[in-house]
Amino acid sequence: MIAAIDPAKDVDGFHPNNAGRLATGLDALVPCTPLGCLHLLRQELGSIAGKEAVVVGRSNIVGKPMALLLLGDSATVTLAHSRTRDLPEVVRRADILVAAVGRPEMIKGDWIKPGAVVIDVGINRVPAADGKSRLVGDVDFAGAAERAAAITPVPGGVGPMTIAMLLRNTLVAAHRRAGLPDPEGL
Repeated sequence: MIAAIDPAKDVDGFHPNNAGRLATGLDALVPCTPLGCLHLLRQELGSIAGKEAVVVGRSNIVGKPMALLLLGDSATVTLAHSRTRDLPEVVRRADILVAAVGRPEMIKGDWIKPGAVVIDVGINRVPAADGKSRLVGDVDFAGAAERAAAITPVPGGVGPMTIAMLLRNTLVAAHRRAGLPDPEGL
């Protein structure tokens, strides 16, 4: 049970105390995948203030914390999901799209606003032509890549950032437990 974990050691950022602190804008250990996505967006766009962001997916692990992080950086955020009415139109408004819905290639290329930045968090295994399987994201990569200014691939896009943020959270947690200030630049 997650509540049995000391929130100060919760480097995954899933403990209710950390989730609550994130939701209220307080310092917290943040879930690694959304934090990695935020770093990618900042690297690509610089400031995201005022950008229209759409997060498709409402999980406690990615969707909700991603929306909160985007709000914290002053983006205008819509949290959508697989049952959102007229989802293609909602997605077409996005300067920033974060897809974390868990459905293979659900978001089609023609849904993407030209020039948008697309972060595909989805990892879906689908049958391949050779009888084996292959990994695809929640976004139709080929179609979206024609319209997007930048898009993360699946596999190999968000995964390495998730690992980097897990290491970051581990370092931050260790510093805090030792009574040291948070490391700079993280």
